[in-house]
This record gives sequence, C-alpha cells and structure tokens, in this order.
Amino acid sequence: MSNDGRQEGDAVAVERLLVPLSDTVTVRQTVGYAVQSGLEAADPLELHLVVAMPYDADVPESSQYSEDAEGLLSRARNWVEEDANGVDVTIETTTLGADEYLFGPRDYAEIFDVYAEAHGIDRIVLDPEYQPGVTAQMLQPLERELEHVGLAYDEAPVERPARRGRLAGGSEDFDRLFATFLISYGFYLVLGDPTYWFDLVTGAAVAGIVAVSLAQVTFTVPLDRVQSPLRVVRFVIYIPYLLWEIVKANIAVSAVILRPSMPIEPTLTRVNSRVRSGLPLTALANSITLTPGTLTVRANNQQLLVHTLIPGARDDLFDGGLERGIRFVFYGRDSAEIASPRERDDAEIIGGEEL
Repeated sequence: MSNDGRQEGDAVAVERLLVPLSDTVTVRQTVGYAVQSGLEAADPLELHLVVAMPYDADVPESSQYSEDAEGLLSRARNWVEEDANGVDVTIETTTLGADEYLFGPRDYAEIFDVYAEAHGIDRIVLDPEYQPGVTAQMLQPLERELEHVGLAYDEAPVERPARRGRLAGGSEDFDRLFATFLISYGFYLVLGDPTYWFDLVTGAAVAGIVAVSLAQVTFTVPLDRVQSPLRVVRFVIYIPYLLWEIVKANIAVSAVILRPSMPIEPTLTRVNSRVRSGLPLTALANSITLTPGTLTVRANNQQLLVHTLIPGARDDLFDGGLERGIRFVFYGRDSAEIASPRERDDAEIIGGEEL
C-alpha cells in the first residue's frame, strides 16, 4: 500500500503498521520486529495491534475467544513498550470481525484492508505462524489474498520453532493416531454392519491405515486431553441421531421415487456452517453425504456446497439438524443451541429448478 494513505497535514512522516496477532510461538518476535522495522523507517511510529475474531458474537465460544484476545492484546502492548526503549510509539489495540463471521483467508484480507484504509496503514507485518483461531496455518493463502486486495505486507523474519517429525512417538502423536483411528472406525461401521465380524476386522484394518497415513494432516494442533475424550463420548451419542436421520431420509426419498410423477427437485445450495474448517467441517460434510437426498459437493472455510434431490432434504439441511449435532460433538451442548442456517440467513439456493 502506498504512502498516500497517510493523513494530510502531518508535520512529520508517520509510519503506520498493522500487526495481526494470534497466540503463536513467534508472536512475541513478530511484535519486536514490527517495532524495530517501524522505527527504522520513520519516527514517530504508530502501531496497530489487532486480533481478528473467527466467530461472531452469536457463537457460544466467541466469549472465551474474546477474553483470550484481550489478554493477547494487553501482552502485545507491553511488548511494544519494552522494545521501544523509551521512544514514543503510539499503540492502538482492537478486535476485528466481532459483528460478522470470518470464513477464510479472503475474509481476513478484506477486513484488514478495510481497517488499513480507515487508519492510513502503510503495511502489514505478518507473523509467519499466524493462525487466527482456525485449525490449520493459513499464512500463504492470506498473503495471496492480501496481494489480491492490493495491501502491502511484510512477513516477519523470525526464527520458527523446529518441527517434529511425523509420528515421532510422543504422547501428542499417539493422541492424534488414536483419535483418527476411532473416528475412521466409527464411520466405517456406520456404513457397514457393526454386528458382522468381517466388517469389524476390515474396518479396523482400514481405520489403522487411515490413522497412520492421515493423523498428522487431520489434527494439525495438539488434542486436548480433557475435551477429546468428551468429544468421543458425544460422538457416540451422535451416531444414533445420525442413523435416525439416515432412516428418515431413506423413507422420504423412497416415497418420492415410488410415486408415479416422481416429484424430484434437484438443486444446488450453499450453506455457511457454524463449524470450523478441518475435522468438524469434514464430519459435517460426511454426515450430510451419508443422508440420502443430499450430497456434499465441496466443503472449505466453513462453507458447504450441497446438492439436494428433494425439497424435504433441502429443508432439513436449512433447518440445521446435522450441524447442531456436529456442534454438540465438538463444542458441547451450549453450542448446539445456535440458530439454524435458515434463521440466520446462512443458506441459499444457487442452482436448480427453483431459480
């Protein structure tokens, strides 16, 4: 971004930097680099420290994330004061996105661009480990989106922590292996016959292969030793509900097919789900696909593209029963009480006979 964003009438050139923060092992070094590079470019320096909220105020976990964001901003302010070494640095701290739902890199880039334009920001200093509350690191896609909106950025040249090799044998690796195995095995048995010995044996073999191959990809952050077992219990509770939804959908689709007029209405719909990307979104997408009459075509950044065959299947999708079930599994009972996609206007028909 060019310097024409600086306010007219300034007596001296002011360097204005935007530093998005997330709780990473390199965030302290990133703040230090922003202070150093900013003071080298100009004096005085105006530093804008922001935390982009991945949830809007209606999502239950947003309250805890807001408290964590305020704590991070407070620590970052102290870091700036330490690194400034007595030099007068103007510090602005705020949270972004509290009144909306940020789905992916494009949303983050756009909200940073709006803030930068409003405050005359010269450039953004990015933490190389920046991870704004989502499952996986997203710096490279975010950089592409920043280039798309024309916002200058500078990745802080900080020392990244050494990465552990895959399946190094630690407790975190075992947690990932076990969780991936259990989830894969559960889905296999839902599709097969849990009372037939052949399905039990082949399911264990397939789940083992999936766990060894994909555990590090499926879980990119360490699992919580308390919450993970609770999620397993909630997942066991969720399976009968999913089976009931599959049975209902089978009856509904069969009733339509058996009618001579066969009143099917194939449509393509878009649903902005209130689950994070990664495993929760994958579980929701698979649950929808397992239900006859609906097929998940694409799932990324909390957004689902779903093909529905009959109006009843589309109505069930918009009512959000499976979404509430998945939220219950991963986030607890309170999180299952949010509004449905229809009620929060997060679902739309984008193709099909109704257009």
